Amino acid sequence: MASEIPVHVYRKIEDFPAWLTVDSLAEFVYENIKPYEDSLEDTRRAVEIAIDPDRPKGGFLLVAEENGKPVGALIMHRTGMKGYIPENILLMVCVHPSTRGKGVGGRIIRKGIEVADGDVKLHVEYDNPAKQVYEKIGFTTKYAEMRFNK
Repeated sequence: MASEIPVHVYRKIEDFPAWLTVDSLAEFVYENIKPYEDSLEDTRRAVEIAIDPDRPKGGFLLVAEENGKPVGALIMHRTGMKGYIPENILLMVCVHPSTRGKGVGGRIIRKGIEVADGDVKLHVEYDNPAKQVYEKIGFTTKYAEMRFNK
């Protein structure tokens, strides 16, 4: 049951337990967020930024853990803004396939909203099944994101 799986908050590397490293967490997220993943390098940077004490904005990580292994994770970054761009961006969230459908993802997201100081935004692909979970929690669509990549 999802409520029995502990969800830990990490704001700095010193908070990590012995079974967790930046690399192992980045690899877990990278492997379990598919097919919507960024590169492993970008995922690792996202983890590092969330817990970097030298970044004034920073953020935090949430890790759902079962028997000393991650089964779910969330990466939240502070944006340094407020209002038209919310204070936080839920950058990545994932759940191990063996744990999907048990409420762990929703629990991690709700905990992320609770821990975050201020409003939260996220980007989600229209065809991502997790979009329904976000909407059920209370996220709404405000804008369509457009990008110009050089």
